[in-house]
Amino acid sequence: MDVPMEARIARIESDVAHLCTDVADIKIDLRALNHGVDQRFARVDARFDRIDARCDKIDARFDKTDTRFERIDDRFSKIDASIASAKIWALLLYIAFATAMLGTMARGFGWI
Repeated sequence: MDVPMEARIARIESDVAHLCTDVADIKIDLRALNHGVDQRFARVDARFDRIDARCDKIDARFDKTDTRFERIDDRFSKIDASIASAKIWALLLYIAFATAMLGTMARGFGWI
């Protein structure tokens, strides 16, 4: 049952031809896949470009509003100054009340 050498070579050649057609089909599918992936990445890049443009617009708006923040900071510094002066005024008022209370107590108990 020896198969002649030529028959075996013919069988190998047919198998190799089948492999070549399979590899060619795989190459075609891979090229189509690469093209589809490239198109999708191009769409994603376009979306990121739009997002970057929107972020630039937002940054520009915040740059314009920096003056608003400076005005708010000025207002807070004025409020801080007025609170500090109110604290001093309240301390002096407490001292005056204590002095008045002690004076009244001294007069009432006959210390003066």
